[in-house]
Amino acid sequence: MKIACLYFTSSGKVIAERIVYSSDYEVHIYSKENYKNNLNDIFEQYDGIVFISSTGIAIRISSPFIKDKTIDPAIVVVDDMGRYSISLLSGHIGGANEIAEKIANCLKCQAIITTASDGRGIESVDMFAKRNNLFIESLEDAKKITSMMIDGEAIKLESEIEAKIDYSNIAQNNEAGAIFVCSKLNINYLKPCCILRPKNITVGLGCRRGKTVDEIISALLATFSDNDLCIKSIKQIVTVDVKQYEKGIIEACKYLNCEMVIISREAIKVVQDKFDKSAFVEATIGVSSVCEPCAYISGGELIVGRTAINGITIAISKGGKNNG
Repeated sequence: MKIACLYFTSSGKVIAERIVYSSDYEVHIYSKENYKNNLNDIFEQYDGIVFISSTGIAIRISSPFIKDKTIDPAIVVVDDMGRYSISLLSGHIGGANEIAEKIANCLKCQAIITTASDGRGIESVDMFAKRNNLFIESLEDAKKITSMMIDGEAIKLESEIEAKIDYSNIAQNNEAGAIFVCSKLNINYLKPCCILRPKNITVGLGCRRGKTVDEIISALLATFSDNDLCIKSIKQIVTVDVKQYEKGIIEACKYLNCEMVIISREAIKVVQDKFDKSAFVEATIGVSSVCEPCAYISGGELIVGRTAINGITIAISKGGKNNG
């Protein structure tokens, strides 16, 4: 994690240097003389910002740059006597609570964590999601369920991956609300709930040369919708080696924030007899199929067989050895 450390007094400088040398973070120090010219970069390029100052100074400097809790950097305040390490902003998703705790250990001072769930020893929904690499479908829903947990209400957890939340009142029946960890697109539930998307789906993908990112995303959306699957659960898109520089596939992986995996034609030949063959594909690239062998090799048994849309072929697997 990359941290910017801002100080404004001589004692603050000493504390900043202690953080540099005693923490595991990559820490860059800014003084009262040079921080103003670097503020845009500090708030855009750093995962966390540590102010060695009063909380008032930290709030006034930070306020023009604060946008949304999902993208704001973690902000921690350390008083310039080194007595307190205070998690000020983005405590959960941004990691300020964790940074405050670690800096407190470095400085041998008191960490101040004010988030309600942490004070009660409850793992909030957003921290549970972060720990398990889950996409939060709705932050408002996550806040609602966490609030119910803070009030001690019974919550059901249904998950298609192995995951447990640190909360004592997990119920199977008569719950007040629920957390669903699910790649299924449509979930019918009448009580308050939060849907979290696991990254556990592998897509095998083949396409004609020059297919655009828009065409590929459109084909994926159609295939996932037809099979009641959520596109946010894609962990990896897998294709054959001759497609490793295909711009549309590369951009689709970036758009979906998923890994691009390349399978050699030699590896495909080992398993291609398990799947329907295309004489055209074999004559063109030397293997008889792309999307199904790729999905099978990287993700296990197929849950959706070869689907062809506008020169793009898609197969889907879930729960294989390389998935969650």
